[in-house]
Amino acid sequence: MDAPRKYEFTGETKEWMGRTLHQIRSLVEIAALGVAIGDLGGWVEKEENLAHQGNAWVFDNAQVYGNAQVYGNARVYDNARVYGNALVFDNARVFGDAWVYDNAWVFGNAQVFDNAWVFGNARVYGNARVFGNARVFGDARVFDNAWVFGNARVSPACLTGFPYTVTVTDNMVRVGCEYYALDVWKSRGAAIIKANGYSTDEARDWAELIVLIAKTHFKRVAKVKDPAAISQEEAA
Repeated sequence: MDAPRKYEFTGETKEWMGRTLHQIRSLVEIAALGVAIGDLGGWVEKEENLAHQGNAWVFDNAQVYGNAQVYGNARVYDNARVYGNALVFDNARVFGDAWVYDNAWVFGNAQVFDNAWVFGNARVYGNARVFGNARVFGDARVFDNAWVFGNARVSPACLTGFPYTVTVTDNMVRVGCEYYALDVWKSRGAAIIKANGYSTDEARDWAELIVLIAKTHFKRVAKVKDPAAISQEEAA
């Protein structure tokens, strides 16, 4: 049995990236969000973009299009955009001028706001916050109570062949389930690797190589293309 309809299209449309977006209007009260029957919402391309079940809502000038889905109790508002194959669900919030796109997921109690972008296959969840001009992309995972902000770039490089997988970002090294700030790794990395059965020389060389990879990786991820320049095909 189909869920009761939560909203309808108002008849107001606008064109964006070769797509027709429809403004929504509430057919039910969503008390938890302060939405009354008849309240105007944001813009979606099709009903698959915003679930009729749950309390999820798109407000203001926010846009959801492509194959993106917003559901659960999620909120997308202000001038935020969610598109591509992105998913925003649970109690997540995307607002400000934030963009979530490609195959990215934002869920749990996570929030993405300001001018932040989350894209690629990234996942932001738990109580995580991504804001400012931060970029989270690739196969990055931001979770628990983590905050990514300012001009940070998060997209990890993974190294295998060690007793534990080594994951490197521009400012952090993860060995197995242990995290080290890059500055800490510079001073302790060799000792950590040596404790896993490597010789002193091997440990020193590997530790220095990981630092070099982190620095090189930062230079690469800093060159992130402005999504405003993404072609219509890439935004699909």
